[in-house]
Amino acid sequence: MADFQLITEGLLFPEGPVVTSDSKVVLVEIYSGHLTRVNVEDGTLDRFVVCGGGPNGIAVGPDSMLYVCNNGGFEWHDLGGLLAPGHQPSDYSGGRIQRVDPTSGTVKDIYTHVGANQLRGPNDIVFDQTGGFWFTDLGKTRRRENDLGGLYYAKPDGSSVEEVVYPLTQPNGVGLSPDGSRVYVAETGPGRVWAWDVESPGKVARTGIGPGGAQLLWGFDGYQLLDSLAVDSDGNVCVATLITGAISVISPGGSLLEQVGVPEPDPFVTNICFGGPDMRTAYITSSGRGRLYATQWPVPGLKLAFNL
Repeated sequence: MADFQLITEGLLFPEGPVVTSDSKVVLVEIYSGHLTRVNVEDGTLDRFVVCGGGPNGIAVGPDSMLYVCNNGGFEWHDLGGLLAPGHQPSDYSGGRIQRVDPTSGTVKDIYTHVGANQLRGPNDIVFDQTGGFWFTDLGKTRRRENDLGGLYYAKPDGSSVEEVVYPLTQPNGVGLSPDGSRVYVAETGPGRVWAWDVESPGKVARTGIGPGGAQLLWGFDGYQLLDSLAVDSDGNVCVATLITGAISVISPGGSLLEQVGVPEPDPFVTNICFGGPDMRTAYITSSGRGRLYATQWPVPGLKLAFNL
């Protein structure tokens, strides 16, 4: 097992970590609807924004604003001391993409619909070098039905949002290859990571036989569900693997290289991001236990298009 450092605990289902230049990790606490700054030096918390609903994924835009996928909220359950999300709640507030000013804390909804279709459960987000962003909408689950989900592309000024691939089954993590020529999506329930070649911003080649012409990068055996992902500088897709409670590393050629578990088992290991002066510090959210860990990664993470 890798050598892990516990940065902080007591978080309310953390997700969507982003490293800033001043030794902070900004993440969401889905349960409470907060954006929270974690000081990685001493583990102290600053819950500096209330987004409401269920903030899920974060990315920094070209304007140094934070862009948040808000899933509209969950029902919550205590599974023997583990916090776990469930169905669409009675106070579901609708899915949306939000722009947050990290200085003033101002929150603005910039997208609630794609055409006539309401966003249901936006989940994860990544910007490309042109300043547009890809995001997934996982949908919501109710007692006797599930939404279909999709992959979308939007501009941060609120002027354009397009449906790129629909339908997908619980699309969750999204990421780009180091040169931006591929977009990856992890489907939660099916346990599959799909890849599309990017032809131009928001446009994909449909050369595979998967959903929307996707190529299968990797499909997981047994009962392994997938959450968010990040890409390292070698182009490996590092995807959070639920139930197993690990980060699974998949090569760009489509091989499972390793699975890195957290020190205390947690079926809700949900995300990973990279930081530090050499980009080799991996921050991992152990969400069921409310923890943020750090560990040294074998290779540097991929530097994102925009950073704070």
